[in-house]
Parts: sequence; C-alpha cells; structure tokens
Amino acid sequence: MKITKLICSPGVTGFFFDDQQAIKAGARRDGNIYSGTPVTEGFESVRRPGESISIGLILEDGQIAYGDCAAVQYSGIGGRGSVFLAKNFIPSVEKIVKPAIEGMEITTFKEMAAFLENLKDEKGLPLHAAIRYGVSQAILDAVAKSQHRLMAEVVAEEYGCTMSENLIPLFTQSGDDRFLNADKMILKETPILPHGLFNSPEKTGENGEKLLDYIQWLRGRIINFKLSQKYAPIIQLDLYGTLGSIFGKDYKAMANYLLKAEELAQPFTLYIEGPMDEGNLQDQIEALKKLREILEAKGSKVQIVADEWCNTVEDVKAFTDNKAGHIAQIKTPDLGGINNTIEAILYCRKNGMGAYLGGSCNETERSAAVCSHIAIATSPLQCLAKPGMGVDEGYMIMHNEMQRILAVMKSR
Repeated sequence: MKITKLICSPGVTGFFFDDQQAIKAGARRDGNIYSGTPVTEGFESVRRPGESISIGLILEDGQIAYGDCAAVQYSGIGGRGSVFLAKNFIPSVEKIVKPAIEGMEITTFKEMAAFLENLKDEKGLPLHAAIRYGVSQAILDAVAKSQHRLMAEVVAEEYGCTMSENLIPLFTQSGDDRFLNADKMILKETPILPHGLFNSPEKTGENGEKLLDYIQWLRGRIINFKLSQKYAPIIQLDLYGTLGSIFGKDYKAMANYLLKAEELAQPFTLYIEGPMDEGNLQDQIEALKKLREILEAKGSKVQIVADEWCNTVEDVKAFTDNKAGHIAQIKTPDLGGINNTIEAILYCRKNGMGAYLGGSCNETERSAAVCSHIAIATSPLQCLAKPGMGVDEGYMIMHNEMQRILAVMKSR
C-alpha cells in the first residue's frame, strides 16, 4: 500500500510557549499572562499561545493516518529547538516532506522513520524536531492502518517488546495552580503528582522554605482526602534548576536539603526533577551524578529526574551511562521522530535507568494518544499525562487511550 497524499493544517496546542529565561529573571504572572520583557529568541512576549501542525497521510485505500507536530512549552533554551510557529514551518512540510512522502510504499515503521530522520531542510540541516515528531506519528499510524493493527502492536513487534498488560503509571502536572489542581489529582487517584512548576525563587522561597511547606501541605492533603486507603502516590516536583540558585555547586548542602524534604514527604516516595541547571550538557551530567552519589551514600530513597539538557537519544544515553540521576525524562517533542523516543526508553530500561516517557503540556490530543501506544508497547517507568495543565483533560486522554489498547488486546 502507498501513501498517495500528504495534507497539513495549522493547529493549536494544549498550552502555551513560555520564555523560561524571562521567568527566571523575574517576569511576574498577572492572571494567565506574564508581564515583563522576553529574553529568548523567537518570543515576542513572555507567554504566547502554543501552535501545532497537523499531518494527514491519505493511503491508497482511502484511510487517513494522523500525527501532530508540536514543540515543548519552554522552547529555545536548554539545548532545545526554536519556538515552533505554524506559519514558519508549514512551508518546510510542503516543500520538503510532502514530495518525499507522497507515492512512498508503506514498509516498516523503522525503515520509514529512518528515511524521515535523514531529510534535510533548506539549509541542509535536519528538519525541526517538531516536524519529525508529528510526521513520524503519522507514519506509525499509516503502518498500523495498512496492517489493520494497533500502533502499539507495530512498535512491539518491530522493536521486540512485550506489550504491557497494565496501565503505565501517569504523572499529572499542576501548572501554577499547584494547590487546587493537587486536589483534582488526589480525587482522581493519579499515580504520580503534582509537578508543581517551581520555576522561580519566588515559588521555592529564598532558602527553599516555601517548597518544604508545600511538600508538608501536599502530604497532609493526600492523607486527609484520599478516597481509598490503598492510594499511595509518588510525589514528583519539577524545580527547573531552582535548588542550584539556592545552593550553587554545594551538592552536599543540596542533598541535606533533599533529605529534609524526603522526611516531610513520608510515607510517600519523593522524586525531584531538575534540581539544578548547570548551563550545558557535560556539567549537568556531572552535577546529577554527584548528587545521586551523595544521596545514595546517605541512604536516601529520593529519586533524581534528569530533564534540562537531556534532549536527544544521545543525551539520554549519556545521562544513563554516567548514572546522572535515577530517571531520565524522555521529552518526546525534543527527540524528533518517535522512533528516537522508543529507542531511548528501551536503552534506559536495558541499562538500569528509569525511563520517564515525558513530553510537554504544550502538545495535542493526537500526540498524546500516539504516546499512549508507545507506552503500552515499551513499558516505561511512568508517562506524562498531556496535554494541558488542567489535569482532567490530559489524564483523561492518556488514561482512556491506554485502556482502549488493553481492552483490544484482551479481546484478541
């Protein structure tokens, strides 16, 4: 079966593009708007609406395979690609991807994804990661539709995986509404919560005291309002490097602080994402490696999650090989083609690193659904509920899609 036509359309995402550098520099939130001057290239304001490009591949038999191109909320920093605006990148899809894909025989996902990865833009550079992300989703869907199978089945077969028989634990994120949204998570009994968005010293406190207060509040909230006595979620907080602003390179002091946080979180396990941002890949790896070693020497069970500077398959492998943290977030839009996401998950699992199938609130319902198939096929440690910051929508989309996959597999 062949792909007869590629169509694309501009779309919106489940959240916004935010200038993280401007926020760290003191841009203040006013309602749902940030005041202040943008710092990162591509931002005309500190916050701007997220955009996407929807890809449709029309097959010979009339079926249409879909995927969505999208980029992360904090684009343009930490080694990530530029802000992804539909008007700027639809021409690349039309001029480069469309003629290369139309008329292509549908073979295997691996083969077709590799072809996509090797396409170059007008400057001879790889296509923007967001384009490769969305087109590869559509390619996987096309392969699955040509075989009348689920996308998860295609991934499992081509990569030699055993599909999970259970839901992959979902991690819900609160955005700045870290109190009201935490209540939603507790009522819905989400397995991992709440993210928290502690992305500035104002939110963590000058010495981290506000963060400790929040952990204590959240622990009490879970204990007092959980609907089931069996509910014991993992508390995962994303700090966007703010502990580095407090403690600098004093990793022993940082570890002692995290020991205090761990004690306040008990009986719940504590994950800390992005404790510091050292400004480049190698220094970030060294910092997370040292922090992990100090925590483990002190007998701590805190799990450190790598995020900043962990953007490509090669980055994920480097963090894994150096034991830089305990878990690597595989930030799906940053890795480009979803074949890279699959490879990264499997490498982590094989080499003793926790694989967190992440991504961004700034994705779409389509990219989230495709990631649900990847999750069931590859069995990562956990999976981000996306898109959006409202909790309900992202959790519903991914939870329900995984349930559908499991139901179909059980029926067979």
